[in-house]
Amino acid sequence: MSHIDELDEFEADLELRLKKEYTAVFGLFRYCVLTQDATYLCNHLDLKYVPQPSYPFFHLKMEDVWVWDKNRPTRIIPRAEIYTSSDVTVEELRGEGEETKLTAEALAEKIGESLSTDDDI
Repeated sequence: MSHIDELDEFEADLELRLKKEYTAVFGLFRYCVLTQDATYLCNHLDLKYVPQPSYPFFHLKMEDVWVWDKNRPTRIIPRAEIYTSSDVTVEELRGEGEETKLTAEALAEKIGESLSTDDDI
């Protein structure tokens, strides 16, 4: 197997794990935010439209954020701010006051990891 094939296989594995994680955590979040550069899931969103003479400008503040990025060591971060003049799509996944029914154990099972701290194996 060549190094190119190994790299392609590695990239494909990262992408597959990212897609599985996205599917697993999707139900934990209230909003899905799509920009030209990235996809975010978050529970708190402040979106401001700032008109400019020649183009629209958006300022987004998010809290409790999951970022679609296969190269991050961790995709869940406490806060993110985005400034963009490109399109922004916001989807409300659940209403205010609607709590997720997903437990930490169920999430770990969906991702395929164990929450067990037992060292006995």
